[in-house]
Amino acid sequence: MTSKPVVALLATVLLSASLHAASIVPSRKSEVRCLCLGMHSVPFHPKYIRELRVIESGPQCDHTEIIVKLYNETLLCLNPEEQWVQDTVQVFLESAVKKEP
Repeated sequence: MTSKPVVALLATVLLSASLHAASIVPSRKSEVRCLCLGMHSVPFHPKYIRELRVIESGPQCDHTEIIVKLYNETLLCLNPEEQWVQDTVQVFLESAVKKEP
């Protein structure tokens, strides 16, 4: 092979590799986001909570998120700074510890 086709082939490979790498970056950035877009503001009794997840702040989101799943399968995001949420989470955790053998 002469040098011109080799240089052209090498340039094509490098160009396609750089385009492929550039296409991956935006898709990863779109996956990094907060899960909660809004917060539930009406207090309710902890007996309705089936599951509770606390997601600490990090690179995916600037603030801590509390997500509860109710027995009717509804998912709610709660504001961890509100006193009623802190009280509800505390009661839920205490009852969960009592249920464990």
